[in-house]
Amino acid sequence: MNSVLSDLSMVDLALVYGLVFGAAGLARLRRVGQEKELLWSSLRMLLQLGVVGYCLKWVFAVNSPLPVLLLLVVMGGFAVQVIGERVKDKMPRFYRVVAIAIFTGCGSATFFFCTVVIGLTPWYDPRYLIPLTGMILGNSMTGVSLAAERLAGEMKERRLEIETALCLGASARQASEEAVRSAFRAALIPTINAMASMGIVFLPGMMTGQILSGTEPILAVKYQIAIMCVITGSVAITSFLILLQGTRTYFTQAHQLRGRTE
Repeated sequence: MNSVLSDLSMVDLALVYGLVFGAAGLARLRRVGQEKELLWSSLRMLLQLGVVGYCLKWVFAVNSPLPVLLLLVVMGGFAVQVIGERVKDKMPRFYRVVAIAIFTGCGSATFFFCTVVIGLTPWYDPRYLIPLTGMILGNSMTGVSLAAERLAGEMKERRLEIETALCLGASARQASEEAVRSAFRAALIPTINAMASMGIVFLPGMMTGQILSGTEPILAVKYQIAIMCVITGSVAITSFLILLQGTRTYFTQAHQLRGRTE
């Protein structure tokens, strides 16, 4: 099986980039109002991927744990920033809560997969660690965003209900239980839908990339199953930590609901 991918010239990239302009044109034609956002996002993608490409080339050449860890921290920081841009209605101490959850949840899932399952040697092998971390982070961001935004919305909508439960003697955990349950359910929906349609409706990116690079389809399937299990665990752990920490920010130590402006 041929293991060499066909190279893409700048002309090839320009041709496919025309599809982005086509999408923006359709959005303008239908007066959706998102053509500027679409074009800006595509330019941001070009810049970010270009910078990452050169960074990875350097990191691969250096082959040292320090630049690998530094790049992973930068990736996590940008993930927190992007989540902050997505979530409009934010919980108190939003960025601290999300940062702790992202670095703990995604970090632990990635560490488990790379060290226990794959057994990387050395443990910081950038050709595995960086792409796998990127996939886990990227796929976890949607669930994290939904968990954070839904929790803020539920706490706002159920404020009177929660205050009534507190007055009747319920603890903060008991009073917010329905809000947390709803937020956690929302966080898991995209991952559940992705797993349910995978293989029949679409071929996921990791599996497609491995097949294009010459990997045997069965081996590619095994890796895809493994990474989806890790992503599911990462989404669940990260969302759980966000909801656990986030719920506490709404209450005082005396189990009283904080004021609206706090």
